[in-house]
Amino acid sequence: MGRWICCLCSRAADPLMLLLVLALGCNSSTAATASPSVPHVKPSYSFGRTFLGLDKCNACIGTSICKKFFKEEIRFDTWLSSHLKLPPSSLLSYSGNYTDDAKSWRLVDITRLTSKYQHDRADKRICTSLLKTKTCSLERALRRTQRFQKWLRAKRLTPDLVQGLSSPMLRCPSQRLLDRIVRRYAEVPDAGSIYMDHLTDRDKLRLLYTLAVNSHPILLQIFPDVEGWPFPRYLGSCGRLLVSASTRPLRDFFGAAPEVAADLALQLLAVLRSMANNDLNYFFYFTRVDAGTFGVFSNGHLFIRDASTLGIIDKEEGSQLIDGQQEYKDIFSCLTVDCQSAFVSCDSIREKHSLVMVCQELLPKLLAGKFLPPVQERIEAFLRSCAHGLGNGRDAGEAMAELTEILKPLRSCDSRFAYRYPDCRYSDKY
Repeated sequence: MGRWICCLCSRAADPLMLLLVLALGCNSSTAATASPSVPHVKPSYSFGRTFLGLDKCNACIGTSICKKFFKEEIRFDTWLSSHLKLPPSSLLSYSGNYTDDAKSWRLVDITRLTSKYQHDRADKRICTSLLKTKTCSLERALRRTQRFQKWLRAKRLTPDLVQGLSSPMLRCPSQRLLDRIVRRYAEVPDAGSIYMDHLTDRDKLRLLYTLAVNSHPILLQIFPDVEGWPFPRYLGSCGRLLVSASTRPLRDFFGAAPEVAADLALQLLAVLRSMANNDLNYFFYFTRVDAGTFGVFSNGHLFIRDASTLGIIDKEEGSQLIDGQQEYKDIFSCLTVDCQSAFVSCDSIREKHSLVMVCQELLPKLLAGKFLPPVQERIEAFLRSCAHGLGNGRDAGEAMAELTEILKPLRSCDSRFAYRYPDCRYSDKY
């Protein structure tokens, strides 16, 4: 067959036949083995189950957003390079990109509940204290505990089921708050019920584990930004990684221009006011603040970036755990903190609690040396008084109103503050 084609090729008697021959080629081996075109192979982004923490499920946060990772609809910033390598697993947080349509991308934060070192230490503690081995099935070990067996039998999440957990959110729990957790837990299909009938055993373990390690993702779920709460949007979890809307930490703005610093300080005061007084009658307070507690979106809007240190007191129902019950300790109490850590009494928290910490840790760094002497001196005098507990019988509301009056004339109205521009041109609110 090959010789016949080459013979035709040499004679080239028929133009149409010549074109056919040229297309096939006069090489007999080529003609005999016409290979199909090879499809383009898309680069593969390889996830290890260990990197995501899926190997530890169901002692993990959840799996609601895993498909987006594996479909490459969530990408780490390092994936924009040619090497396509996963970032180091030792980091606590990562900057990433998220898409719903593969065309438009938005920035997200990808975070762990705690550092990988702390996770590994907690995993080892579970095995050694519950099964007396160095390694074990975390799920099997935790399912045997008395606390989880009570969770399995429970129809409703009640204060006794969360007693002794280290999360500040659960130190003074009310039944109303616990019902809200169950009703809005986003890692399961929404049942809109206060009863746990729609939670599988796996779901209950994931919820308990998350509450025991870090309540940050739960707060983002039960107090969503779309309802006006000052938290970034919760997008989902995969293994031990949480994905939420991206913010820049407040520390990045300590060197900002005076009008930007004034605007952020005013927003910070507004957040504290809303945390103390809101329509749902929950009083939020911080147990600790630092330069990463608050964050700023690209439009200049300030939010609570890290909610892990937020405690909640229900002003409507009050706490349904007495201090003696808070002292109960088990393995779930010790996953991320020293088991000997003392709880803060619910009755000792005052409205000025968070304001004093912000005056000590954040406002001096944000407002230092930013303004002309008369105004700067007034600000520094206020911060000194606030950092020492306010004094002079002033309550938190009066103190915040005083600082607000100092700062309001110092902020500007321009496109840098997209969250309130151009509204600020037509409203006395700004």
